[in-house]
Amino acid sequence: VVTAAAASSSKNVQKAALVFLHGLGDTPAGWSDLKHQLPKLYPRLSNLVYSFPAAPTVSITINGGAEMPGWFDLYDWPIAVGSKDDEEGLFRSMQQIEEEIQKIETKEGIPRERIVIGGFSQGGAVALLTAYYNNSNKKPLAGCVALSAWLTLCGDKNDMSSFVKENVKNTPLFWGHGTFDDKVLFEQQMFGVHKLAEVTDNNNIETADYPIGHSSHPKEMEDFAKFIDKILFDNENNDASEL
Repeated sequence: VVTAAAASSSKNVQKAALVFLHGLGDTPAGWSDLKHQLPKLYPRLSNLVYSFPAAPTVSITINGGAEMPGWFDLYDWPIAVGSKDDEEGLFRSMQQIEEEIQKIETKEGIPRERIVIGGFSQGGAVALLTAYYNNSNKKPLAGCVALSAWLTLCGDKNDMSSFVKENVKNTPLFWGHGTFDDKVLFEQQMFGVHKLAEVTDNNNIETADYPIGHSSHPKEMEDFAKFIDKILFDNENNDASEL
């Protein structure tokens, strides 16, 4: 008799990847420990290819035009619902991440539908765009993780039915946010989730909140790890249990 655990460990686990984007003023080193932290919580995540792209150095309006690592410019502070978007910067960064995804597909042989995109703050905003914005000509990503993030390009002039196309409406989402966030306000979570729920499968959206400001929380990391382990490997585990 082959146990489920033995079957799972004896076969090759299907390759997958996590692309995670840092926040404003940070570098890839700020989040690169995820490649050690997440597998300690869920061992199957040691099978992932981890990618931590670096944001370009850009001028940030809210900081008096000072240049720093950032995925796009910011015009309002704190970042509340209705804050102005830097469309040019957002599209530029989304293109950069699409190129990173293509590199993983080519060099690692991992298909797009086995790649999770995630990010913190500004990085989470770009991750949401990459996962859901007008990707009618692409296969869906495996999932999206938004930590202390916000949904951009969804103001009154933008129709949500054109934001999310049919092919990506089932892309799973985990959105974690601090209830005391004074930089990207907590209201952004409810606003963004409700906007996406208008045009996606609400059953694939998971949210969680934590008693923190604009930072991460140990329970949030556990929930993050559990989410990507589930969406990437649960089907494989179910297949093994049938042996």
